[in-house]
Amino acid sequence: MKSIKELYRIGTGPSSSHTMAPRKAAELYRQKHPDAAAFGVTLYGSLAATGKGHMTDVALNDVLSPVAPLTITWEPKVFLPFHPNGMKFTAVTPEGRTTDEWTVFSIGGGALAQEGDSATIEGSDRYQMNHMTDILLWCERTGKSYWEYVQECEGSDIWDYLREIWKTMKEAVHRGLEQEGVLPGPLNLRRKAATYHIRAGGFKHSLQARGLVFSYALAVSEENASGGVIATAPTCGSCGVVPAVLYHLHKSREFSDTRILRALATAGLVGNIAKHNAAISGAEVGCQGEVGVACAMASAAANQLFGGSPAQIEYAAEMGLEHHLGMTCDPVCGLVQIPCIERNAYAAARALDANVYASFTDGIHRVSFDRVVEVMKETGHDLPSLYKETGEGGLAKDYQPM
Repeated sequence: MKSIKELYRIGTGPSSSHTMAPRKAAELYRQKHPDAAAFGVTLYGSLAATGKGHMTDVALNDVLSPVAPLTITWEPKVFLPFHPNGMKFTAVTPEGRTTDEWTVFSIGGGALAQEGDSATIEGSDRYQMNHMTDILLWCERTGKSYWEYVQECEGSDIWDYLREIWKTMKEAVHRGLEQEGVLPGPLNLRRKAATYHIRAGGFKHSLQARGLVFSYALAVSEENASGGVIATAPTCGSCGVVPAVLYHLHKSREFSDTRILRALATAGLVGNIAKHNAAISGAEVGCQGEVGVACAMASAAANQLFGGSPAQIEYAAEMGLEHHLGMTCDPVCGLVQIPCIERNAYAAARALDANVYASFTDGIHRVSFDRVVEVMKETGHDLPSLYKETGEGGLAKDYQPM
């Protein structure tokens, strides 16, 4: 299992798989062919189906067009076997000869992979244990917590990295709460974060707290939808859940930055397990792999902050994911707006509920987090492609912008 630095990535929205990863792939290809006379990119499957709504073409043009003319070919009906998000890059020499075809895949959360590789083309493995059950047993045997396992595997420099992630998350909340107006795209969807934040102040504590959590999740998700700088957690489309929960607890309960960073480490471990054993790509397993995993991450983080035992933390994560099983990825008009933004707000609230529920228990339950991850993978593979980020089914079907 790889470093959580590859789960938490700082970048611009609206999509980690459709914007961040194609941009990174284009940068790698440009470095390899700085003298190309022309470039070609063929986008397959989900990348082609919803790429324009996710600004895939904009990302590719930003990187390659300053070097040489770029031709983009869209193949939404062609799904390569390795992964639904396929890209083929070609370069043309000054003599007009096409050279060096490179097929690469965006596998979720901004990560890239090549066919036949058991690992991504990212860094090397950092974790020996990659199942929550094994790590839970380690915690019980050693008396340590999940964040301490992260520290042992990652090294002490992980805290500087997570500090930067936390800073990016807070800044996204702050910017999102100040912004008003309409999000880009044909939906003409108004930003809601500022309104929710103001209205929350008029309620008594319990409803006020819920309204504030909604506003924080909306703030980050709306920043992502407008192409702002966010941190994937685990993806761009689900980037509002973890920041909303952690920012709310940081503000309302005055948890220190040190404790927030430890909670981020635990959340990253939860997301990493799901990514390693299943997927966090909406094109591969639907929105359960994005918002569902984000909810599991936030649930575990919240439970740790409130002093949960390793068993209770695992239970909170299990509930956060279990109750998103089967969630489809059906972005209206191919945009990360409807239903994505609202799903972030609801998942943040669910994460806090999962924390409370787990806190009332001794942590013992029948279905493990690992089993839910396994079921998520099976469910995702059983979903037809029209429910996996192609914009062809579910809420996206036949929707006409106003």
